[in-house]
Amino acid sequence: MQGSFQYLIIGNGRVARHMKHYLALLNLPALHWHRQYSLDDLHVKLTHSTHVLLLINDDAIVDFHQQYLANDNHLCLHFSGSLLCTSIIGAHPLMTFAHELYSLATYQSIPFILDEKAPEFTCILPGLNNPHARIKAAQKAKYHALCVMAGNFSCLLWQKLFKTLENEFNINANYAKPYLTQITENLLKNPDSILTGPLVRGDKKTIQRNLQALKADPFHLIYDSFVACYQTLERSENDEHL
Repeated sequence: MQGSFQYLIIGNGRVARHMKHYLALLNLPALHWHRQYSLDDLHVKLTHSTHVLLLINDDAIVDFHQQYLANDNHLCLHFSGSLLCTSIIGAHPLMTFAHELYSLATYQSIPFILDEKAPEFTCILPGLNNPHARIKAAQKAKYHALCVMAGNFSCLLWQKLFKTLENEFNINANYAKPYLTQITENLLKNPDSILTGPLVRGDKKTIQRNLQALKADPFHLIYDSFVACYQTLERSENDEHL
């Protein structure tokens, strides 16, 4: 396959910029188009491309494909974690993409989660040797929901801590970074035994004090819902051992 393909990256957001950089690090042939370029330029680049990566907003992928790609023979991919479309192959990179570009080793470590019936990885992303797995269509929405919760919702909690330390308590947010680092290390080493604090101890009085302190704060809902979730999980695990 090497030398017989040409990528065309559609889009100009973070994922598109990272993918463009990744392909450049590998010296793989790749063209680039986004809406600041003309449609004539798009058509010219399509004629020279074999693999089109639709790295645009999820809600725009299907419409863009129907408008510009539905009647040609390009191999079209999207990187959405939740979108299901029979005419576009799904290959979701299980990674978060920051403003800063990454090293080649980081890109090569990214797993891609493919649609269950997608062609072989070497056919849809030639020149790449990333780890990959497949997922059933019925599981995809839940898979992506879990990714969003783990990767994004956790960030909301850390942002809340950092901002409150500085803006309300007059404490440097950097003081919380060793805590974050150690939690991350513990999670990677032994995820099943990482939990500490009042939930694990069953310290109901501490939990109530925490909830009272957050009474006027939107994060009260989050704390309360996590308590309820944890208690439900505990009951479920106890029932399994009966």
